[in-house]
Amino acid sequence: MSSHKEAPSISNDAAADNTDVYAFVSPDKPDTVTLIANFVPLEDPNGGPNFAQFGDDVLYEIHVDNNGDAKADITYQFRFTTETTIADTFLYNVGPIESLDSKNWNRKQFGTVTRVAGGERTVLGSHLACPPVNVGPHSTPDYAALAKSAIHNLKGGGKVFTGQRAEGFYVDLGAIFDLGTLRPLHNFHLSKMPASGGINATKAKNIHTIAIQVPKSDLARGGYHAGDPKDLRSTIGVYATASRQASKIYNGDGTVQQSGPWVQVSRQANPLVNEVLNPLGQKDKFNASDPVNDSDFADNVTKPELAGLLPVLYPGVFPRLAKYKKSRADLAAIILTGIPAGVVPGFQNFTGTTQADLLRLNMAIPPTVTKPSNLGLIGGDAAGFPNGRRVFDDVTTIELRAIAGATIPLVDKTYQPDKAVGAITQGLTSSNRDVNAENTVNYIYEFPYLGTPHGGYQNP
Repeated sequence: MSSHKEAPSISNDAAADNTDVYAFVSPDKPDTVTLIANFVPLEDPNGGPNFAQFGDDVLYEIHVDNNGDAKADITYQFRFTTETTIADTFLYNVGPIESLDSKNWNRKQFGTVTRVAGGERTVLGSHLACPPVNVGPHSTPDYAALAKSAIHNLKGGGKVFTGQRAEGFYVDLGAIFDLGTLRPLHNFHLSKMPASGGINATKAKNIHTIAIQVPKSDLARGGYHAGDPKDLRSTIGVYATASRQASKIYNGDGTVQQSGPWVQVSRQANPLVNEVLNPLGQKDKFNASDPVNDSDFADNVTKPELAGLLPVLYPGVFPRLAKYKKSRADLAAIILTGIPAGVVPGFQNFTGTTQADLLRLNMAIPPTVTKPSNLGLIGGDAAGFPNGRRVFDDVTTIELRAIAGATIPLVDKTYQPDKAVGAITQGLTSSNRDVNAENTVNYIYEFPYLGTPHGGYQNP
C-alpha cells in the first residue's frame, strides 16, 4: 500500500515499483502544480553499502491528460545515470559529503528531464545532480541543506527534485492485511482481536521521489491558466509509469545488456486501486496496460471485493452495506471518471465518460493553507483527495470509508451508510501543519514537500 509491492512481478523490481502519485496546487506557489511519483518501496535507511537509487535502466514518466480521452497529452520523462568515481573501495563515501560535487562521494547519480507534447521533445534539464542518500551525521552532516541544493530550475520555468525523501504515505499494514482488521472496530471482528492503537508501518521508511513543479498553464489544454473551477479545462488527469527494455542479457563477467523497445512494467494513479481493488490474477496485466483500456478493470471498482468482505468479517456491523447490491457508481466517479458537477456542491473534477484510473486535479481550486483536512473532500476540504492528492492526505481512511458506503449517498439518495462507517480509521494521523500529528516529521511546507529522509545511523 498504496501500491508498494502490489503485484507479483513488480514486487521483485523495487527500482521500477511506482508506489504513490501526488498531484496538487502548490500551497506556497499557487500558480503552479506539483507532480510527484515515488519509487523503491519500504526503503530501509540503513541500506548500505549499496544504498537504494533510481534505475539507470528504467524509463520513468509522469503523464498528464488534459482533454479527457485518458491518453497522455503531456509526458515528463526522467532518465538517470550513475557514476562510480572511486572503484577500489566498497564504500558509498570515503568521507563527509558536504556538497553535490564532493570528491568523497563514490556513487553520484544524475537525472535528465524531457517534456514530450504534441510530438515534440524538449529537454528541460540534463545531468542534474541527485542528492546522496542520508547515510548518517558523519557521512551527510547537513543533509537538509545538501538535498535543497539538488532542487534544480528547469528550462521554460518550473523546478525538479529527484532523490531520497522520507516516506509520506502512512498505513497500518499489519492490521489491514491481517484479515482486514480495523483497529477501532476490533471488538466486532469475526476473530476477536486485542485492543491496540494504530501502528504506522512506514514511519521510519524512506522512498525515492521524482518531483516536478510547473506553471498551471503548462498542463492545461491550450495553455489555459485554470482560473475557473467550473471550466472543464481546469481539470487534468495524472498517472505515472515505469518501463524497461524488452530484452535483458546477463553476461559471464557480471555486466548486463539491455535492448529492444520500452515495455511498461508499473503504473500508478489513484492510491490502492491495484493494491486492493484488482484481484491477484489481473495485477500484472493492469501494470502493463494503459488507462484508456481501464474499462477492462471497471468491475473491480464498481463491485469491490472488500465491500463484500466487510459484512462477513464484522458480523452485524455493516447490515446496510451487506444488502446493497447495486453497481458502485460512487466509486466509478471517484476513480474512473472524476466527479461531475452537481454531485458535491460547488465541486467537480470530471474528465469525461472514458473510464480510466487517473488522479484528477481541478487546478482552479485553491490550496487550503490553514488547517487542511487530511480527509480531503469527505472532510470538507476540496483541495485534497480525491481532488488530486496531497502528500499528507489519509487516503487509506478515505478509501476504506468510501468502500464501506460513505460515498454511496452522493449518487443514491435513498441509501443511508451504516453507523460504523464514520468510525473507520487507521488510528493514525498526519499533517504538514499540525505539530501533534504523528507523521509531521515526514513533511515540509515547500517543494518537494516530502520531508528529510531518515538517516541510516539514526534510524531505530
